[in-house]
Amino acid sequence: MKKLIHILFSLTLVLFLLPIHGLAETLPQHSQVQDTTLDMEQDDELWNVINPLNTTVTFLNTGAHPDDERSDLLAYLSRGLGVKTSSLIANRGEGGQNEIGSELGDGLGIIRSNEMIEAADVTGVKAYHLSETTSDSIYDFGFSKSPEETLEKWGEDLTYERFIRFIREYQPDIVMPSFRNVENQHGHHRAATILSEQAFEDAADPDVYPEHLDEGLSIWQMKKLYLPAESEDTATTSLEIGDYDPIYDMSYPQIGEASRYLHKSQGMGNDIPVEPRQFHLELVDHSVDDDGDLFSGIPYDFNDWADLVTNQGLSNQLSKLQQKLDTIVDAYPNRDDIFPEAHQALKDVEKVMKKTENTNLDADLKHDLIHKLEIKEEQLNEVSLVSSSLDIETTLNSPVLTQGEQTTATVKVENTGSLTVKHIELALAAPNSWDVDGSKDISKLEPGETETLEFNLTVPEEATLYHPYDEPVVQTNVSLKERGATSENTLNFEDTVAVLPDISLTTHPENVVINTAELQDSYTVAVEAKNYFEGEKEANVSLNLPEGWESEPESHKINLEERFDTEQVEFSIIPPEDIDEGEFDIHIKVVSDGKEYDSTIQEISYDHINHEYFEYPAKVHATSFELLKPDNLKIGYIESGFDEVADYLANVGFDVTKLTEEDLSSADLSEYDTIVTGIRANLAREDLIANNDRLKEYAADGGHVVFQYHKPGDNWDIEETLPYSLEIGMPSIEWRVTDESAPVTMTQPDHDLFNYPNNITDADWDDWVQERGLYFPMNWDDNFETFVSMADPDEEPFDGGILMADYGEGTYLYTNLVFYRQIANQVPGGYRIFTNLISYGQDDDQTDPEVDTVNEILELVDQFAEEGAIKDEEVVRSLQLHLMASSHYENQEEGEKLIKHMNGFKDLINFYNDNEQIAKEVHESLTTATDTVIEKWE
Repeated sequence: MKKLIHILFSLTLVLFLLPIHGLAETLPQHSQVQDTTLDMEQDDELWNVINPLNTTVTFLNTGAHPDDERSDLLAYLSRGLGVKTSSLIANRGEGGQNEIGSELGDGLGIIRSNEMIEAADVTGVKAYHLSETTSDSIYDFGFSKSPEETLEKWGEDLTYERFIRFIREYQPDIVMPSFRNVENQHGHHRAATILSEQAFEDAADPDVYPEHLDEGLSIWQMKKLYLPAESEDTATTSLEIGDYDPIYDMSYPQIGEASRYLHKSQGMGNDIPVEPRQFHLELVDHSVDDDGDLFSGIPYDFNDWADLVTNQGLSNQLSKLQQKLDTIVDAYPNRDDIFPEAHQALKDVEKVMKKTENTNLDADLKHDLIHKLEIKEEQLNEVSLVSSSLDIETTLNSPVLTQGEQTTATVKVENTGSLTVKHIELALAAPNSWDVDGSKDISKLEPGETETLEFNLTVPEEATLYHPYDEPVVQTNVSLKERGATSENTLNFEDTVAVLPDISLTTHPENVVINTAELQDSYTVAVEAKNYFEGEKEANVSLNLPEGWESEPESHKINLEERFDTEQVEFSIIPPEDIDEGEFDIHIKVVSDGKEYDSTIQEISYDHINHEYFEYPAKVHATSFELLKPDNLKIGYIESGFDEVADYLANVGFDVTKLTEEDLSSADLSEYDTIVTGIRANLAREDLIANNDRLKEYAADGGHVVFQYHKPGDNWDIEETLPYSLEIGMPSIEWRVTDESAPVTMTQPDHDLFNYPNNITDADWDDWVQERGLYFPMNWDDNFETFVSMADPDEEPFDGGILMADYGEGTYLYTNLVFYRQIANQVPGGYRIFTNLISYGQDDDQTDPEVDTVNEILELVDQFAEEGAIKDEEVVRSLQLHLMASSHYENQEEGEKLIKHMNGFKDLINFYNDNEQIAKEVHESLTTATDTVIEKWE
């Protein structure tokens, strides 16, 4: 009985999944042969390449950032129906946050671009970008609230020209932006949608970028343009995409989530059940008839193309070609049958292509049909290679190469199938200037047999150095001949092959703050040299210093004995006596064998993406400005891994301890004056959540806690994370100030937060980068005081950017302003304001006892003179004489005369301050003391 039930179930499933070629309404078009093997291990690698033979439709999804792709729908179209599917993404995500490391900017863009490639591989989608290089003008400059700002910063004409060029190259039948152009949407998303909508007509207009036609491109008319519908009620087409696919043992939304998990730097991916899911689309433009079906009016396969052509002979050939393709699909999972049939189909495609070219057809129809045949030829090449069951692995002696290097590539070919494969030709594809062995043949490879070939190659002396967005510099070409037809495929190496400079130089630190309030006699710069050359390198490292600076020593000799060997040297750089506030660079160079190298190679290594290398100039970027700091301030920093603020603070002389799990759970936290959490620390540090009560206890006993910004989903508990309730704004798109130059009002300008240790002025809000703040709080307890107000243009201001509350004997401060970006980019105001936030409460502890007599002011002047804070002896003598005279009236209790003389003393210190003869801290201290004496006698 059980066996009968199993047979009936299998038969029902087979009938349900039988291929109905050419119908858009079908679910994934699995064949009867495939479905009768559901109890066997599925050959998803094979199905990935034969399923696209079912249809000639192409689909393009457009968006702004890596992760914008509609992964569930794309998995349904590509893995389910076999539709040739791609994503066109504008930028590289450089302006986002990094949830797996500290890379930002171009480094983060490189990570996200590679994640996009890996994610697309899961859904069977090809990923493209409009951004062509690092620091491209089409850059993720941070959140934008308008498409106008986005296109202005990207360069609207440049962006649109690239967009139209891509449409004309890719020639999609259907285009769907991921987002609608609505006001509550990211400006980058809206810009991508606007360009998609405009391109529907413009890509088909020969007067739009006519230079494309001169280059050999043709105009292209999309067939349909869809948007994600606002709701089921507004949809013109709805698709059920939630089906389970036995090939992948997942539903299509689950395949989509599997791909999204690979966007690790963005924390994407969710575990979801198999359940129905509708995807609703709204048709906004079309050039073919539409009856509400996604593919209506669009030839779905070559049977439909056969109906469109008037030449009966060509029509018959197209129908027979589709019949051949259906035969290949129906042969799944039998690789032995599919391999020869794929080669026969390649011959058929070639014949149909020649027939099409020689037939008198409408020009547009001929162009479109040839394009579809070329795509099918590419797909059959892939079918040939996969069905051959050849496992081909190419390795180099080293994945890192240098200019002029000779190396050997080893190609290992193993026949893992049961079919003898003949006429295998292998070659290395490299730039024309490279010297590479010619192709090599394997006449026959029996099942289970392995053949190993070696290729010699020489990198030219002037070879282009590696760039992460270039095509791979070396690949493997594989040709297989069967039934008189040859398939050709190009394979990438398992990991990145990179031509790098012989020596890379990395500075520690890369950025230096020169604090003019505490100018040091010298600063230490460490330079690490890394050898990428295959062999020993002797070299000389030196600095190119700005005028007036010196280094000790002037240069260092190093010896790097083998590839990947490193050596670190240190320089003491000595500033001139007078240094102005501003920015400058210290360039680093190394000379070896008469050749100069002056670049840093940033190596980016994560398990889920290929190894990457990013080259940029080797230098230390320095910024000089005044930064006042409390004496002996001890900071405990709870790192999240998402920022490097602790290191930057240590580099400017703060006493910073990075708190470990053990510290949070058992150490004496009272030894720290302030404890700071890194951005989004609750997400990264479970021990912080576990020991949150200890942090509250620390504050209650008199400590000062500074919590930096969190997202609502970062294990944030509205009632429990802070001592008082604080709710982060949702949706987050509406709770941010994206204009980095947005005016800021300090609502309590006289508060210590803005006056100790630095006097914060409007100038400290200048030159911020990317944004002011994000994830602003939307609700908070009345115990919190507010200190700043700011808004993007034409919006209501937020006043929760800095919140602080007393708690027991101490304080809790929460800020969602992006200080980590300002500090990383050496923005003086960012440093100064953040210093004040973490120094709160220290003025009472560290200020000398209140000075309220003239004699005490005189002692203060003597102290400043001894400390070297007043270097001009004449200034010291002048201040002392004035105070001695004032002391006489104080001793005689002649208050009126004393007040007059002390006001004169204020004029004197103001004069010396204006003429930069006394330091700012001296001026502030003496002014405060003088005012105290005057108030006492008034």
